[in-house]
Amino acid sequence: MNIFKLEGHDFIELNKLMKIMQLVGSGGEAKQFIDEGLVQVNGQVETQRRKKLRSGDKVLFEGNEVAIK
Repeated sequence: MNIFKLEGHDFIELNKLMKIMQLVGSGGEAKQFIDEGLVQVNGQVETQRRKKLRSGDKVLFEGNEVAIK
């Protein structure tokens, strides 16, 4: 499991997290995978591209899990 630290911010948007954590090659790819329902947040399929992720949230995509701290 990977960990992403918010470091003073309240949240990060899902599509930005996917790009920063290199789960995708571009923001466009992130949007496409989210639109197709291939990304889960806290065990539920998430289709909001700009879903605000906060401390305690977990993202799962293609076997990669990222915990937000």
